[in-house]
Amino acid sequence: MTSADTSLRINLGNGLILRRSTAADADALADFNKMVHRDSGVVEPDEGIAAWTRDLLCGDHPTFAVNDFTLVEDTATGRIVSSLALISQTWTYDGIPFGVGRPELVGTAPEYRRRGLVRAQFDVIHRWSAERGELVQAITGIPYYYRQFGYEMAMALGGGRAAAAALMPRLKEGEVEPCRGRPAVAADEPFVMAVYREAAQRSRVTCVRDETQWRYELLGKRALNVNRLEWSIFEDTAGEPVGVAGCSPMLWGTTLGVQALELWPGASWLVAPSILRWARTTGEAKAAAETKTLEKVYFSLGAGHPFYKVTRDRLPEERPSYAWYLRVPDLPAFVRRIAPALERRLARSVAPGHTGELKLSFFRDGLRLVFDAGRIAVVEQWTPSHDDGGAAGFPGLTFLQLLFGYRSVEELQAAFPDCWVAGDEPRALLEALFPKQSSNFWPVA
Repeated sequence: MTSADTSLRINLGNGLILRRSTAADADALADFNKMVHRDSGVVEPDEGIAAWTRDLLCGDHPTFAVNDFTLVEDTATGRIVSSLALISQTWTYDGIPFGVGRPELVGTAPEYRRRGLVRAQFDVIHRWSAERGELVQAITGIPYYYRQFGYEMAMALGGGRAAAAALMPRLKEGEVEPCRGRPAVAADEPFVMAVYREAAQRSRVTCVRDETQWRYELLGKRALNVNRLEWSIFEDTAGEPVGVAGCSPMLWGTTLGVQALELWPGASWLVAPSILRWARTTGEAKAAAETKTLEKVYFSLGAGHPFYKVTRDRLPEERPSYAWYLRVPDLPAFVRRIAPALERRLARSVAPGHTGELKLSFFRDGLRLVFDAGRIAVVEQWTPSHDDGGAAGFPGLTFLQLLFGYRSVEELQAAFPDCWVAGDEPRALLEALFPKQSSNFWPVA
């Protein structure tokens, strides 16, 4: 995956040059990232970040090329002082695929901050992403910061339920374990793909992977890569696979994080005690290897996961989600892309076959949708005026929260006094087109 400007070299002044990465930058960039991305107060370098950086630059990543980092270099010393990466991938919206550019590993050395170095790099990678035909950019990151570059927190990220490891249920004497976990191997790839594909139907948005990407996800990452999951297969008493789980390769302090968990359609989630015992055993083995004590098990599976319905008492600690930052630079183009999904929702709503117009104000600009017998005939940018303010208003980028199912119309109005809807018909249409729905998935990293 490459962009047109392979010879990128921008003079930022004061001896600073913005350029693309090469394979020869792997060591220096890994050393830079493992220091600049340490958690606050941590002295030791983050070797998990270093391993992720090396994996991105080794040439084996399915969607990332060795020149997909931007670097700012101080020519006086040859030192890397700021950098970020653009990781391309494909997501779906109610099953409709669209390209996504994921900026990550955004960092600047402390003494070079507040000079606009990150902004200059975002300008570059936003252009690359547009050249690749990606309609959305998405990033996980610190509070507020990425709003400066046109992003809105518009989709839930993580969250789940946890409990003390000591509370995990024990197998009763004489009882046979109905479900056992084992490490995934290459031959499990078709099963993992199929289970993931079925589970994705619960999410408004999900990430899709082909065989090459799944092979890399299961077996291709370095052991210390902070974004690697250790995948396990659950088998029933006959040795048939019934589910899959992915957990953190190392403890988060004294906690085991389980970040993926799915069962084959038709399999009973009442095997939850077996899964909890597997998690405890897995966490205790990691704790022993790391000379730690396992204190908690955390199932970070987002909101509304079926596993929670059968572990309400066993996992009493609820942890709130954070949020994805999303950027949609051409909103009409994205809405046109997902129009078939919106039309399906409308057909199942209180307004099937609707004909009419819906104008949405974002105050400085807006969006106009024209419906013809239930089909979306026109999606275009529209500018509200004093005489025509539209049918509803969403301040700033808050409409993205509605679009991606993060908040309902009612919730947005409760949070933002200047969010408004003019009457029952536009409210019914908005609720039909953009119902609240959670998303939880494992992105390409």
